[in-house]
Amino acid sequence: MRPGRYWYEDGEENRISRWRFVPQVLLSLPYAMAARLHRFAYEKGWMDRRNLPCSVVSVGSITVGGSGKTPLAAAIAVGLRKRGSRSALGSRGYGRVRNDGVTPVSDGRRLLGRVEQRGDEPVVLAASAPGVPVVVADDRGLAGLRAVSLYDTEVLVLDDGFQHHRLARDVEIVVFDGDAGLGNGRLLPRGPLRESLSVLGRADAVVVIDGPLRTIDEERIAKGGVNGRRFTAHRRVRCVTPLAGEGIESPASLQGESVGLLSGLGLPGGFRRTVEALGARVVAERRFPDHHVYRPRDLVGLEAECPTWLTTEKDAVKILPSWGGAERLRVVRTTLEFEEESGFFAWLADHLSAKNSVS
Repeated sequence: MRPGRYWYEDGEENRISRWRFVPQVLLSLPYAMAARLHRFAYEKGWMDRRNLPCSVVSVGSITVGGSGKTPLAAAIAVGLRKRGSRSALGSRGYGRVRNDGVTPVSDGRRLLGRVEQRGDEPVVLAASAPGVPVVVADDRGLAGLRAVSLYDTEVLVLDDGFQHHRLARDVEIVVFDGDAGLGNGRLLPRGPLRESLSVLGRADAVVVIDGPLRTIDEERIAKGGVNGRRFTAHRRVRCVTPLAGEGIESPASLQGESVGLLSGLGLPGGFRRTVEALGARVVAERRFPDHHVYRPRDLVGLEAECPTWLTTEKDAVKILPSWGGAERLRVVRTTLEFEEESGFFAWLADHLSAKNSVS
């Protein structure tokens, strides 16, 4: 069975099925030790952390896959801008074809740099956070320094920063997808966890997207020692647009329509559930690995399977409108909304103020 598919399976393993996972279990032991040592070395001061001349808010997860880190980071950066803070987004730039060090992807008004320098997630970040600069670099500290020098940034929001220990941060926010949760609760490669649940005690807040979490996941999180604030948020479909051409359609336009789904996501089931919740009937799917680099051949034969196809914003930025079959693709554009937005940003402002007063 391909790694990852069994991470979210329910049910107890019988004695025979356990044997097929022995290699993954053995590999997870050194992985867990390395992850713990890496974090421990920075927390104990054995390795130096970079401190930026601005506040740093880290948005991350202890699971791999699409937990909602990127839309949450964008929502936080936009919310800070609305409340008067000069925020910027820092990203590793996963999916870049070329790594040219520190690359500004957006100045808040327009995209910068060449496509191969940006990566898919930074482009989605820029589209989801109008008015907010986006800077990418493997070393998020260097991205932060560039954001400060170019845009006079006051608060840097890190996308996927929980395991980036090299940069000191003021606020740690951990996000969970309500449907995927913690999967089978095991460490990579046996399960989807990047680190032991004990690190959850370092989080200042936990945000659950499209929850609630399963009871077993709540129990696992409680054992991890979470003592930070809890918040909830939901993905909302704001509109549907043609990939090739112009026009904006209401999400209600999908009611009763038969559609196909084209995606390269860590957790593609969430995209299907979003579409089905709008009343569409999914009659075909083409699923590719997360961060898939699309080629024209990936769209061949779409019409034979279904006349109308839907894709995500993350996938759409990697598909050229001129490719055959692209005219059949419509992009589902989403936004993230907090259940108590004012409460979240009041908490965040208080937390940042407290950290700044101490430093």
